[in-house]
Amino acid sequence: MRGVTAARGAVPVDLVRPLWRTLPWRALAAAGTLGLLVAAFPLVTGVEPAPWQTLLLLRGSALTGALGLAFLLDDPARHLTATVPTPRPVRQALRVALVAPFAALWWAAVLLLTPSASRPPAGGVTLEALAVGALSLAAAALAVRLSDEARPGPFVAAFLLLAAVLVPLLAPEGWALFVQADDARWSAAHDRWAVLAVAVAAAGAACGPEPLGRRAGR
Repeated sequence: MRGVTAARGAVPVDLVRPLWRTLPWRALAAAGTLGLLVAAFPLVTGVEPAPWQTLLLLRGSALTGALGLAFLLDDPARHLTATVPTPRPVRQALRVALVAPFAALWWAAVLLLTPSASRPPAGGVTLEALAVGALSLAAAALAVRLSDEARPGPFVAAFLLLAAVLVPLLAPEGWALFVQADDARWSAAHDRWAVLAVAVAAAGAACGPEPLGRRAGR
């Protein structure tokens, strides 16, 4: 039994190298570079932005990074890896774990590139970035679960852009999410961001397992 358990525990380690090779590094690098450029706009131009402008730049960078994450679950070998012993949620979690350190360093760089004099509280805007990133991953997991598409990233990215446009317009007035740092509702808004982050992360995790019907068909 110990040998079997050890072998099962070693499977994710054996998957690190092939998963690393299939990660969408080009899409992630493109989105990361664009996000850094957005954050660095005041530094490059020498303009001193107002606090609301800096917050807008940070939110733009967060959305750009999330667009890169929309491609994270793209797997050109998806139909081959579906038969491996390691469950799909483990493979997806490993993909996220491989990219997470780079995403954290990237977001730290985004924050440092914005002017400190007009930078909003880092905790609140980081929570927003986490929620948007979690939404992107959850949408990708849902697309993988509901389709046989090996590269659903473009569709997920389009959904994320549509959501970025519609959510501020359709959100109930009492559920204002996109408030300014000097707004009295800042703390309450970020309580809602925290709820949103947890909810979409749970939804993404629930979408991980492959449907029984599809699994049985294979």
